[in-house]
Amino acid sequence: MRTAHYRDPDLMKKPNRVIAFDSKQRILEKAQNYVESVGLFIDERDQAIPLLLSALKHADRELKREILFVLGTFANEQCIGPLYEIMTDNTEDQEIRQHAAIQISVMGPLLNDARWLIDTLLKDIASPDSDLRFHATFALGWKGNVAAGIPLIERLYDSDARIRQTAVNALCNLRDDRILPLLLERLAHGGAEQKHSILLNLWRFAAKRRDVINVYLQCLEHEEPAMRFDALACFGLLAETRDHIEVYRKLLKDTDPRIRGLAIKRLAEDAPQAAMQGFPKEIEALLDDRDMKVKKAALKILAQRK
Repeated sequence: MRTAHYRDPDLMKKPNRVIAFDSKQRILEKAQNYVESVGLFIDERDQAIPLLLSALKHADRELKREILFVLGTFANEQCIGPLYEIMTDNTEDQEIRQHAAIQISVMGPLLNDARWLIDTLLKDIASPDSDLRFHATFALGWKGNVAAGIPLIERLYDSDARIRQTAVNALCNLRDDRILPLLLERLAHGGAEQKHSILLNLWRFAAKRRDVINVYLQCLEHEEPAMRFDALACFGLLAETRDHIEVYRKLLKDTDPRIRGLAIKRLAEDAPQAAMQGFPKEIEALLDDRDMKVKKAALKILAQRK
C-alpha cells in the first residue's frame, strides 16, 4: 500500500513566486543596462526592443520614462502599438502617458504607413475623454502630417485649456507656413494660456522670419507684461541684439523687472559697446534698480567702459 504524502499548497506556490520575481528582476536589470548604454541597445537591438517592451509592465515611473525615450528615438514600428496602449491607458500615470504621446509624434513621420495611426488618433482627439484628447492632440503633431491640420485647428477652440495650448504646439510641429495667419488670429483673440503658447512657437516659422519679427516687435508694446516678456524671450532667437539697440534701450525702462533684466542681459552679452556709446546714462541709472540681477548686468557693461 502506497503511503500518501501531504503537500502544503503554500510551499508548492513559493518556487513559482521566486521564479517570477527573479524573472522580473532580470528584465528590469537588463532594461536599465539598455537605457544607460545606447551602444549596447543598438548592438543588441533585436533582443533589446522586446525586452524593453516587456519591462514597461514592471518599471517604475523613472525607468518607464527612460525606456519610452529610447524606444521612441532608436526603435522601430513594432513599438508604436505598445506606445499607443500606454498613451490611451487611463490607469497609467499622466506624465508617462504624455511621454508616450511625445514618442509617437517622434516616430510618426518614420513609419512606412502611418495611415492607421493617423486615423486612430483623429478619432481620439474627438473623444469625450479630455485626457485622451489632450494626449492624442500632441501625438498628431509631426512634420508633414497634413491630414491632421484641420482637426488640430478645431482643437484650438477646445473647452479644455490644456488642449488649446497643445493644439498650438502640434500645429507648429506640422511645419506648414499656411498655419501662421490662423495662429496670429488666435494671438489676437485667444486666452492668455494660448497666447503664451503661440508666442513661444512663432519663431519656428523660419520661412516667415521677417513677419514673425514684426509680430514680436508689436507684442513688445503690448499692455500685458506677460505678452511683452514672452515676445522678448523669443525675439532674441530671430533678431540680433545689435540690430535693435533702440528697442532694447526702451525696454530698460519697462515696469516689469523680468523684462528689464533680460534686456540689459542681452545688451551686456551681445552689444555692450554699442549700449555704452548710445545711452550710457540709462545704463548707469540701472545701478539703482530694485532688482539685483538688473544691477549686476549693468555693472557688467560699465566694467567694460574704456
